[in-house]
Amino acid sequence: MLEIKNLSYEVDADGENLGILQNIDLAIPDGRLVVITGPNGGGKTTLAKAIMGLVKPTAGQILWNGTDITGLSITERSKLGVSYAFQQPPRFKGLRIGDLLELAAGDKLTHAQQCAYLTRVGLCANDYIGREMDASLSGGEVKRVEIATVLARGAELMIFDEPEAGIDLWSFSQLTKTFRALHAEGSATLLIISHQERIIDLADDLVLVSKGHIEAYGPKEDILPRLLDGMTVARSCYGKKEAENHG
Repeated sequence: MLEIKNLSYEVDADGENLGILQNIDLAIPDGRLVVITGPNGGGKTTLAKAIMGLVKPTAGQILWNGTDITGLSITERSKLGVSYAFQQPPRFKGLRIGDLLELAAGDKLTHAQQCAYLTRVGLCANDYIGREMDASLSGGEVKRVEIATVLARGAELMIFDEPEAGIDLWSFSQLTKTFRALHAEGSATLLIISHQERIIDLADDLVLVSKGHIEAYGPKEDILPRLLDGMTVARSCYGKKEAENHG
């Protein structure tokens, strides 16, 4: 189980403390597919990065399977089964994709094993295993390779930051199939940051984050109508404002 207790993260902005996350409390049971959504700048990515150890909270605790990981490094968290897929994955010139998969797995992989991970994200293994993880790959290809490394890692908690960003429609379709299959296996907890309706539709639970707070958390069936109502109000207000500007 992932437990977040009274988590806060502040930054100094021109001598003033700016609260990016404010007193976040969250408990996510094992095996759930949870989508974190909400307006841009609300704190979603910061929350995900705090769980992975990419940012250090100024207050509160993060517990994974009963272990306090708040002060642990990224490497230590990874060894405990936590993984993270970036919105904009890094590229590694000179490093072959097959080697990257082995680094993620922490062991040698057979050709068949490498093929299996790449096939799960919709890539033809024979075309990619020997290629470098460099600028020759498209954004969608890099994103899918990174997700394949998360699968190779075999993590129990998989965090994906806007996995749909920068990928083509076919890649996105394959991505949703991958998430659905992963969730069906039940071997990992999936935490996905997304605005995308088709990814939200996969969720067991939704977390609505806005202005550094959790505005709502619960089963998708309970939270989604509230989210859609908020979007309708926002569109209505925007349309009214536009009409006034052009009136």
